Amino acid sequence: MFDDLGLHANLLKGIHDMGFIRPTPIQAQAIPVILSGRDVIGLAQTGTGKTAAFVLPILHRLLLGRHSRHVRTLIIAPTRELALQSMEQIKELSRYVPLRGAAIFGGIPMEPQIKALAQGVDIISATPGRLLDHIYSGRIDFIDLSVLVLDEVDRMLDMGFLPDIQNILRLLPPKRQNLVFSATLPPEIQKLVHQILHDPVTIQIGQRSSPAVGIRHAVYPVPRHLKTELLMQLLRQPDMSSVLIFTRTKSYASRLSEALAQKGLKVSVLHGDRSQSQRLRALEQFRKGRSQVMVATDIAARGLDIDDISHVINFDVLNTPEDYVHRIGRTARVDATGDAFSLISHDEEPMITEIEKSLKRTLPRVTLPDFDYKRGGGGPHHGRPAHGGHGGPHGRGGPPRGHGPRGADGHSPGGGHHRRRRGGR
Repeated sequence: MFDDLGLHANLLKGIHDMGFIRPTPIQAQAIPVILSGRDVIGLAQTGTGKTAAFVLPILHRLLLGRHSRHVRTLIIAPTRELALQSMEQIKELSRYVPLRGAAIFGGIPMEPQIKALAQGVDIISATPGRLLDHIYSGRIDFIDLSVLVLDEVDRMLDMGFLPDIQNILRLLPPKRQNLVFSATLPPEIQKLVHQILHDPVTIQIGQRSSPAVGIRHAVYPVPRHLKTELLMQLLRQPDMSSVLIFTRTKSYASRLSEALAQKGLKVSVLHGDRSQSQRLRALEQFRKGRSQVMVATDIAARGLDIDDISHVINFDVLNTPEDYVHRIGRTARVDATGDAFSLISHDEEPMITEIEKSLKRTLPRVTLPDFDYKRGGGGPHHGRPAHGGHGGPHGRGGPPRGHGPRGADGHSPGGGHHRRRRGGR
């Protein structure tokens, strides 16, 4: 129970208002350690409540600490959406406490951020580039900084932010609490993390690179040139209420979203070439159910917390099991259930084999009984059809339940969903 973690009464009031009673495993283990002042490495599957695991104890310590007009906590995130998401969580959880925060990221005018910094903030949630802009302009003083959080640090380094992170670290007071939260911690960045942290406590929930328990997986073998048509048929099923579709590239995310919109679907699109206002509008429309579908690239959607996504569909299969886990973690968040479908052409089979080895399970192959796998192409082509990808797909599929497919194990991967919330995001 949250009441047993020693959190400030005003924080508990906000937690109860949000309907949370029991912490998730990462929250139950991390919060007491962070409250004690120790450095922490927090590793857990995407969707397990990592953000609240560091936000709640930080808010508690700020409430009990000495007030200052200078920044006392700095959260660094790889994307604008994640920086904004952390600040939204902070505002929700601190509704009964007199703390102020600001989200600092690029793609929007600097004036509102300059005004917020001038008024004084306790917490900054920022992307590296825009943060450095404000630092070098003399708008941020870290003299009273007591906590540094690196959120999704593995993706931050993948995106090339290491030089910016190192520049920021040089400007921070050496005596501080350091918290690193991430879905994975590959060996190549462990050295950097241990240079930043002092005698850290490592908290790991579940196996690394393992998906959330409530996810039902299915693989749909299909010739590459028929992926869009198969996707359309899947999206027509009545249980496809909130679907996040991943593509490898920004250009194809735009092309696919346009093709789906032409078929009459309400579609949002999220990728790095969209303006900040376009990205925020896409997220808002998808969160509120105004768009049934959001097509996104991996980097843009990394770590996003959107409740009740019914399905994640991999239009392309990525090269590593870790990326597969990151993608499908957008559904079945915080003890909910959801479906993860992968549309694979013949040349993508080796990638699925690697994913299956990592997961230590065979993913069921599914065919749609009323889909013509031998016809010519249509819709936006995603490269050339793979050799050997024509004809009916391998694997077995059972008879449909209603209009939905059945997998090789006889279970319907698109069955009903029962969702219940536990801890915060």
